[in-house]
Amino acid sequence: MARFPSLPARPVLGDVFKRFPDGVGPLLEYHDVLLRGPSPLSVGEREMLAAYVSALNACRYCHGAHRTIAEVHGVDAGVLERVVLDPATAGVDAKLLPLLAYVRKLTETPSRVVDADAAAVYAAGWDEQALFHAISVCALFNFMNRLVEGCGVVTDEQVIESQRARYEALRDDPASYRKFGRRLGIPR
Repeated sequence: MARFPSLPARPVLGDVFKRFPDGVGPLLEYHDVLLRGPSPLSVGEREMLAAYVSALNACRYCHGAHRTIAEVHGVDAGVLERVVLDPATAGVDAKLLPLLAYVRKLTETPSRVVDADAAAVYAAGWDEQALFHAISVCALFNFMNRLVEGCGVVTDEQVIESQRARYEALRDDPASYRKFGRRLGIPR
């Protein structure tokens, strides 16, 4: 038996959001604020963090989607694959390494995050806003990964590639997540 008999056998996130729309509008608005709004981190960097956290959680749907969005925003595909294995040798800007370490620790052992972890982020040249945005992206994608996995959302390369055109069309749109919701019939 499927987790939700009212959903397709292989549901995608849009299926879940259409079936259970309560709260989806504000959730997508938060995605836009956090991932597309003003930040010391570029859109590509924030999407890379989303993909990274999702890879750490083995959430194929979110990792695939946000890896693709990061690519659309200029992050090298090879770097995105290597960063999961070893950020230090992945070819990312060294300034990102303390942020990646911070979100990894926050994802895997949140009670072990200490002030020294934040100090490493500041020593790399980031400010408090950047750290808060990285923490927020991490928190959002730990939430989203559990929502996706808990609802049985599936993906494959065909699904990811079918989404690429939408990501490219909305590349510079500050309301891209809300537009996704409106396309599903979710107002906001």
